[in-house]
Amino acid sequence: MAVPVVDDEYLKQIEKARRDLRALISSKNCAPIMLRLAWHDAGTFDIATKTGGPNGSIRFEEEYTHGANAGLKIAIDLLVEVTGGPTIEFVPGRRDSSACPKEGRLPDAKKGSQHLRDVFYRMGLTDKDIVALSGGHTLGKAHSERSGFEGASTDNPLKFDNYYFVELLKEEATGLLKLPTDKVLVEDPTFRHYVELYAKVAPKSR
Repeated sequence: MAVPVVDDEYLKQIEKARRDLRALISSKNCAPIMLRLAWHDAGTFDIATKTGGPNGSIRFEEEYTHGANAGLKIAIDLLVEVTGGPTIEFVPGRRDSSACPKEGRLPDAKKGSQHLRDVFYRMGLTDKDIVALSGGHTLGKAHSERSGFEGASTDNPLKFDNYYFVELLKEEATGLLKLPTDKVLVEDPTFRHYVELYAKVAPKSR
């Protein structure tokens, strides 16, 4: 796929926006909702039809009012680097979409392993990708008025690390939230292999 050509002034504006966004995330402690916003925009991709995906369409009311996007208007009105997460390479020049994907492409936290595979395989992703992306639950909290669930998956929901996977493997109750789609990651043998792998990564101090 051809890389869009952009001029130096455009790149300067992108870098300024990146700095401003980092400052906002740091000052407002809003990394969790920003990560959720980015994922919900990207998670609508369909590899078969080449529709959806990270194209900015979530800025439209038609999409941000989808049930799965409850609460994201807050982030739109106001991604992971400042919390210790990985740097994600950015290629400028993407054309924003003027059309929204149909509702129902994002994962439903109340469902099981086959549902997760249906959603992620549609995007051309693998079982390993499913587990890795679920690790985003290490950031932030669930809110009952948005998802029907309440609580955090780790004891430090503003820190991006691998404690989500560590907590999943604990059999005893810890008082932390485990969604149905979290639980299937340790119940399904293929998923569990990757949970165990990511749980072994040496975490940064909390």
